[in-house]
Amino acid sequence: MMAGMDLYPAIDLRGGRCVRLYQGDFAQETVYGDDPVAQARVFADAGSGWIHVVDLDAARTGEPVNRPVIAAIAGAVGIPVQTGGGVRDDAAADALIEAGVARVVVGTAALDDPDWARSLAARYPGQVALGLDVRGREVAVRGWVEGSGRQIADVAAELDDAGFAALIVTQIDVDGVGTGPDLDLYAELLDTLETDLIASGGVGGVEHLRALAALGQQSRPLVGAIVGKALYEGHLTIDEALAAAQAE
Repeated sequence: MMAGMDLYPAIDLRGGRCVRLYQGDFAQETVYGDDPVAQARVFADAGSGWIHVVDLDAARTGEPVNRPVIAAIAGAVGIPVQTGGGVRDDAAADALIEAGVARVVVGTAALDDPDWARSLAARYPGQVALGLDVRGREVAVRGWVEGSGRQIADVAAELDDAGFAALIVTQIDVDGVGTGPDLDLYAELLDTLETDLIASGGVGGVEHLRALAALGQQSRPLVGAIVGKALYEGHLTIDEALAAAQAE
């Protein structure tokens, strides 16, 4: 019997509004709302255990224009908030944690400077996640604009002992498409890594969340799944998503 995994409903911020990009393309943006705090409250009130917030402006430029909104979300919901985007130095991580964020996500910067990422994870035990975005099996960097030339299995293995609270792996090929997550990718990583794993990208319906939850029958389970666009476009409700994530 499995306890299921945590659902991480996603709020992507750009200019203080809730948006979604198609496969990470800033030219293909849909605005879903002007009140991210209200959206976060909807997710929390439904019983979600986490909120996942991405600061797209900071990811792109490093400018923390959405930080007041992130602080407002963290202060409004009473559940832990995980946030990433542009966390490239101690100052950015410190500011987010001081703003009330429970967990910060480091991405590109961890590949550029693994020693720094390790030191951050050591300084904030349980509060730093590593986000790796892949096209196929190659890790992409700098807001998905560039390929790193490195394979996910190698990067993840090198940082597996760094003490990250979780490893968040996004499959760009299916992100925002809704055709289903890359189950093979997560199965491979669950077999080889010790770090807790959170899946991101491709969830378009209840069956996709059930499939992710069911990975735990073959190996150790995923600890979570991030869902964004499917919730905003009505392909599944937050209640359906929460129930599917907990499916036995």
